[in-house]
Amino acid sequence: MPELPEVEVVRRGLERHVVGRSVTAVDVLHPRPVRRHVAGAESFRDLLVGRQVTGARRRGKFLWLPLDSGDALMAHLGMSGQMLVQPTDAADERHLRVRLGLTPAGEPGPETELRFVDQRMFGGLSISTGGADVPPEIAHIALDPLDDAFDDRRFIADVRRRRSAVKRVLLDQKVVSGVGNIYADEALWAAGINGERSGDRLTSAQVRRILSEVRAVMSAALRQGGTSFDALYVNVNGESGYFDRSLSAYGQEGLPCGRCGTPIRRVSFMNRSSYFCPRCQPVPRARRKVVTTSPAQR
Repeated sequence: MPELPEVEVVRRGLERHVVGRSVTAVDVLHPRPVRRHVAGAESFRDLLVGRQVTGARRRGKFLWLPLDSGDALMAHLGMSGQMLVQPTDAADERHLRVRLGLTPAGEPGPETELRFVDQRMFGGLSISTGGADVPPEIAHIALDPLDDAFDDRRFIADVRRRRSAVKRVLLDQKVVSGVGNIYADEALWAAGINGERSGDRLTSAQVRRILSEVRAVMSAALRQGGTSFDALYVNVNGESGYFDRSLSAYGQEGLPCGRCGTPIRRVSFMNRSSYFCPRCQPVPRARRKVVTTSPAQR
């Protein structure tokens, strides 16, 4: 599933190629990708045609395009969603689901299309009424670590009062958004902390180090266009990212740790996989159970 760096790469592409253009036509080729627009495909089309795209924004893994009507076109890529900017004469992609015709921005030029392609159809598009600033549907999602308004102190406090595994906290979009399995493993490896460590057993300095490494790994991924393990994640021009070649922990089972040479280990975690170095990131000891006895048992 695309994580924050991949979604941000797509957002930047939309900002470059779509902002300023107006929607001339909308073709919904399959109903499932617009299922979150409960009013249906016809309403989805009516709210878009004739509207101008005024921006390209993101919160966590959600994208939205503010419109001059005050509404917003929301997008979630799911596991395999792609938003491609194509010339009108380009052949249809095999899993093309929604097509938007776009007028040229600024000087006269050829029309283009914004295409939503989704093989597995877990992603989708919808219109958020009055959601140009922040769509209410995603207002509950926390800011991401690359946002200038992200509150480091609050994040550290949130982590340290939880008994949950720190990796589980990193994946909680109500605490911090945009961090998925790949970058959580990479940041924890870089910080030298096992993802099974509970938040309340970490010092403030340790949590701050994790947050610093989350930012570092996401920024590095952004510079390389994100992480692509197959053809499902691409940017708006159909190009793949190259950060998968720089991974230190995720997907590296059996390969030597880049710090100590110990083989990277994989374990199951929340129906996914976690990758870590058993030497650099030792597994935490289990909590000791406190046994209480009644007066009669003493």
